[in-house]
Amino acid sequence: MKKFFVFFASQAFSIFGSQVVLFALAWYLTKATGSATILSTAVLLALIPQIVLGPFIGPLIDRWNRKKIMIYSDLVTMLLTLVLVILFYTNSIQVWHIYLVMIGRAISGTFQGPAMQASFATIVPEQHMARAYGLNTALQGILAIVAPPAGAFLMETLDMQWVLSVDIFTAIIAIGILLTLTIPQPARTTLIGKINIIGDMMQGFRYVWSRRSLSILLGIAALLNFFFAPAMYLMPVLVREHLAGDVLKLGWLGTASGIGMILGGALLGVWGGFKKRLHTSVLGILLMGFSALGLGFINVNLFYFALVCMLILTFGSALTNAPLMAVLNVIIARDMQGRVFTLVGSISGLMMPLGLAIAGPLADAIGIRWLFIIAGIAEIAVVPIIFFNKTLMNLEHEKPVENSVAEGPPPPT
Repeated sequence: MKKFFVFFASQAFSIFGSQVVLFALAWYLTKATGSATILSTAVLLALIPQIVLGPFIGPLIDRWNRKKIMIYSDLVTMLLTLVLVILFYTNSIQVWHIYLVMIGRAISGTFQGPAMQASFATIVPEQHMARAYGLNTALQGILAIVAPPAGAFLMETLDMQWVLSVDIFTAIIAIGILLTLTIPQPARTTLIGKINIIGDMMQGFRYVWSRRSLSILLGIAALLNFFFAPAMYLMPVLVREHLAGDVLKLGWLGTASGIGMILGGALLGVWGGFKKRLHTSVLGILLMGFSALGLGFINVNLFYFALVCMLILTFGSALTNAPLMAVLNVIIARDMQGRVFTLVGSISGLMMPLGLAIAGPLADAIGIRWLFIIAGIAEIAVVPIIFFNKTLMNLEHEKPVENSVAEGPPPPT
């Protein structure tokens, strides 16, 4: 695990710098333009590369050196931030400049995120995989709490170009740490011949489709994301309508969310979860479902109840996601993980705009609280489907399918 903690440190610096920059840019756009449309456009532009390019980038992650991918991704992100630094320094910044840089950063992140996830299997022993993902989740929670106030403090004390420079310094530190680390490349068991983006990508689709348990699990995850993500994105509306529109309460809910992630990740980091990892995920899904239901009944007199629900929700999210990612790392062939993880990211990313397109008008029609109630019911309803499905519950005992995947049946059209 020593190698993992070194790797963990490098990613902590990289992610912290990125989150500070994203917070600073979001607040700058809000303050400079006052336009919700401009801000939502920026969020959408950050999602599109993952949705559209993810399946095409996956084959490259499986073929190229993953350590170099992470280093070059940090370098590209650093150079893009440097462009913004220069534009702010010379007072030449325009909104479209920020849009272009956010697209570039999103493309870089579409390489870096799956490369990082696919590296776990080569540096973390199988028995410690859930712990590693738990600690990674705790890191996300810590950064969710620390990065926004850090960004706000820096924006109050420094000019914008110096705030953005934080990302350059943290990227340099992350790259320096990565350079000291050896990340083994997986043996090629599913990749045959010269690079063929379309062929490699279709092989990834066939890999998922040919394994019934894996395709069912990803389908359930996508469905839950469709119901759940829109409700969370519309949390400010819930605060406005049922918590007296107090922005401080929105901030406290965000803090509770981060604390829940930290506690859930830290628990997994120490405990590791149940022996059958999916039992831990099922428990997490139940906690998420009941806490989402609770949020659907809050009012101005139940703010502390809302805080507890939010903390339990993200605590449950940590218990759900970390064991699932650990299982995927174990059962997916190592030189197939880039393609599968980018496919998962694309499907999850696609569910967000689709869900929001329906959730916004639906919330206006029936009330925002019903979105949380529906999301909670969906989470709870899926538990017996998972728990009593022998195929799914035995998923983690499957062995990675390697050479045979090339001949699997094609996905449906």
